[in-house]
Amino acid sequence: MLYLTRKIGESVVINDEIEVTVIDIRGKSIKLGFTFPAHATVLRREIFDRIQEENRAAASAAGSEALAEAIRNRSRTGTES
Repeated sequence: MLYLTRKIGESVVINDEIEVTVIDIRGKSIKLGFTFPAHATVLRREIFDRIQEENRAAASAAGSEALAEAIRNRSRTGTES
């Protein structure tokens, strides 16, 4: 992990297209401003983690349903692989 020290109004540029600027500092809170292209997605970590977990759950459920369907089809046709 890279650690940087920035003051209010100072920025960091990532990959020549994302700029993160320190807007305000109050106590333990830092307000950041982001400038980025429309194709980039920026999410808070807790939202990103929730989306990843939901995707894993959906993939697992889809895989389980596909397996159950294959077993049902195999039982109906009486064929074995």
